[in-house]
Amino acid sequence: MDDLLERLRSGLPADALITDPDVTASYGHDMASFCEAGTPAVVVLPRTVEHVQHVMRTATELRVPVVPQGARTGLSGAANASDGCIVLSLTKMDRILEISPVDRIAVVEPGVVNAVLSRAVNEHGLYYPPDPSSWEMCTIGGNIGTASGGLCCVKYGVTAEYVLGLDVVLADGRLLSTGRRTAKGVAGYDLTRLFVGSEGSLGIVVKAVLALRPQPPAQLVLAAEFDSAAAACDAVCAIMERGHTPSLLELMDRTTLRAVNAMANMGLPETTEALLLAAFDTPEPAADLAAVGVLCKAAGATEVVPADTVAESELLLQARRMSLTALETVKTATMIDDVCVPRSKLGAMLEGTAGIAEKYDLTIGVCAHAGDGNTHPVVCFDHTDADESRRARESFDEIMALGLELGGTITGEHGVGVLKKEWLARELGPVGVELQRGIKATFDPLGILNPGKLF
Repeated sequence: MDDLLERLRSGLPADALITDPDVTASYGHDMASFCEAGTPAVVVLPRTVEHVQHVMRTATELRVPVVPQGARTGLSGAANASDGCIVLSLTKMDRILEISPVDRIAVVEPGVVNAVLSRAVNEHGLYYPPDPSSWEMCTIGGNIGTASGGLCCVKYGVTAEYVLGLDVVLADGRLLSTGRRTAKGVAGYDLTRLFVGSEGSLGIVVKAVLALRPQPPAQLVLAAEFDSAAAACDAVCAIMERGHTPSLLELMDRTTLRAVNAMANMGLPETTEALLLAAFDTPEPAADLAAVGVLCKAAGATEVVPADTVAESELLLQARRMSLTALETVKTATMIDDVCVPRSKLGAMLEGTAGIAEKYDLTIGVCAHAGDGNTHPVVCFDHTDADESRRARESFDEIMALGLELGGTITGEHGVGVLKKEWLARELGPVGVELQRGIKATFDPLGILNPGKLF
């Protein structure tokens, strides 16, 4: 320990090191439940690429594990510390280095907060689409590490589609540049995409070149009430089948609606079984909403209410963004699942989840990026009740199994981390696991980068 600290101090400013055990303990884990976490030996807050390189060279020499972290808003335990590790918190590397309206790119450090970047590019008439629900807190580095999504993915896609190039510090301290800043480029293997979603297990992202789009018109939102989740899912399928391109298509079930109302007095309808939110940012959004409203009514909507103004639309979006936080107030703890299925199987996924809730006598609220088939069943439970905690974990596993049975994936945007690594092996199969472990060994032969995650 003394040798580690001495070596780190030789290449870092004094204020970049945190050794107070009470403080370092606060960096021990992200926001996931049921994920083991260790006690870090030290927390390092680098401000430059050279600082990160020094940390990785030291870690390699002493064979010390390194756990990279952003804002720790993740939901899979991917940022959880391991015993005796160096926690490398990149939140101080928070500069927007460049915004180019001509090239339509932004160049940023990993600690830049998503919302800060979004507002900065808006000033140039540009748009950075990926918008996780935690966008006011989460960092671009964390978004890249977990390949995060958001509310607008149904039209604009996920983080991976906006990462053009990366600077990455490898396990031994070498600096690797991948990708490009051009509109096109196919030279060599796509190492950039390999790092996106790797959860810090292959290298430390220290700079990212991100694609931007022209800022679209302000979106308008429609809210449609349904007396069953199945009917709402039928509406989703009809909307996509008819070729509509909503900028957002979200679903909230009755449990979620009640939780949001209880927390924030939003005035959402509590008697409906499912609320579908559809938005368009087209030049004529009212016409698009009207067409979608017809489809919703044909699918069985009991009420269809289009927002008249951007302000009304923002209130509905605010309610959706509150969903996960509100469900956390239902019981003392939550497990937030992240199963994505083909859109055509969305109704079966929600019906199966309701059956699992009944089987285990648990409250499971569901909010979903319905246009993507990406569901977030939230298991609410009392963590002080051993039996209820056991049932919560078992129900969580059954939800993942259901997703795979329906042709889906165990995670659409939250990542694997600690929480789902056993299920990753089931999804990938033995050949897939063997190859992915081989890739990990190539980039991190000593196994010091975020050990215990993914595999």
